[in-house]
Amino acid sequence: MAEGRRQVEPNYANYEDETPQKSRVFLFLVLFVIVLLVVGGVTLFQRRSQYKALADTTEKLAIPTVSVIHPTPEAGQEDLVLPSTLQAYVESPIYARTTGYVKKWYHDIGTRVKQGEPLADIDTPEVDQQLSQARADLNTAMANENLSKITATRYLELIKTDGVSKQEVDNAQGDYAAKQANVASAQANVRRLEELKSFQHIYAPFSGVITRRNIDIGNLINAGNGGAAQELFFLAQTDPIRAYISVPEAYASAVRPGTGAFLELTQYPGQRFEGKVERTADAIDLATRTLNTEVDMPNKNGQLLPGGYAQVHLQVKVTGERLQVPVNALLFRSEGLRVVVVDDQHKTHLQPLTIGRDYGTTLEVLQGLKASDWIVINPGDSLEDGIAVNVKQAPPSQNAAQGAAAPPQGSGSGAGAGTTGGSGTAGKGATQPKQDANGGEKK
Repeated sequence: MAEGRRQVEPNYANYEDETPQKSRVFLFLVLFVIVLLVVGGVTLFQRRSQYKALADTTEKLAIPTVSVIHPTPEAGQEDLVLPSTLQAYVESPIYARTTGYVKKWYHDIGTRVKQGEPLADIDTPEVDQQLSQARADLNTAMANENLSKITATRYLELIKTDGVSKQEVDNAQGDYAAKQANVASAQANVRRLEELKSFQHIYAPFSGVITRRNIDIGNLINAGNGGAAQELFFLAQTDPIRAYISVPEAYASAVRPGTGAFLELTQYPGQRFEGKVERTADAIDLATRTLNTEVDMPNKNGQLLPGGYAQVHLQVKVTGERLQVPVNALLFRSEGLRVVVVDDQHKTHLQPLTIGRDYGTTLEVLQGLKASDWIVINPGDSLEDGIAVNVKQAPPSQNAAQGAAAPPQGSGSGAGAGTTGGSGTAGKGATQPKQDANGGEKK
């Protein structure tokens, strides 16, 4: 009974062993949760940074990047230089005025001939027979005229004795007058055929050089101007020689007959061919806005050849600020010629221009630009007024000015690009912005 009433006492030793184990499990769970939170936070931060970087890159790529340069200043005073093509002073194709076969030709291309010198002979058998027939018809008409004259004279004597009637006298006189007209007609026909036969000999109408020969012995020749296919020779007078130039309207007032001029040709480096302005059109061409001007030069030794390219220097001093821009900086719009100018805030402006001379790869600008302006090379058609752009340094071959400062850094999305000289480095005082891989300013 005493054992039955014995109470069961709790085992505190086992309880004390389980408590440290639960604490360690709880601490492990807490640390695991903290690690998950840290990892999750880091991951979220990285993704947010990536999203922000992507958004920044997208925003930057949405802004176009352009290359900019300065216009090139020209010298303050220089001769007016214009391109031209040399032309013979007198030139003419030679055609046949009679039909026949080429019997002989006397001169080939490159031969200098004098006025009146024979060039070719044409055999004209048909014309010869027509001339023989016309002469026979003339003899017949003259015989009839003579008979009519005798009859009319006899009737005039007979009417005095009332041997014939007045009507018969009038008929005889009228017949005589008709026979005289027939003789005159036959004589004119003979002279026409004689002139036509004389055209079987082709003569030089003026002194010059034969530049083309299109015939050979035996060729059939048709009379008249039948185009290039019927052209026998082409004759050109090359002393003096002339050059036509198109003077821009801005310089038209300075060009007058007698103005000094000289030519330069690439095949004669360093040699000048002196001449003068002979005449001008005294009117501006509405299509080109230029003044057509003729410059004549002596050409005694024949160095200047018709059709050759030459640079004509008019001895007119051109003053004022003039600039050059490359042709790939131009925009052709319906409202006229434009260039894209970038301002200090990196905004675009479509600037109208007044163009002077065309140098081939560059154009002379008379109005619309300043030397300090920044213009866009190879502008896209999508560029309009007020568009924000990034700028980058143009290649050295496209830079137009040396020692120019880059556009001031503004608050826009892009920074200015400095220009380079011939060596591809920035000029004195130039600011070179840092650029990223896309060519824009590195922020």
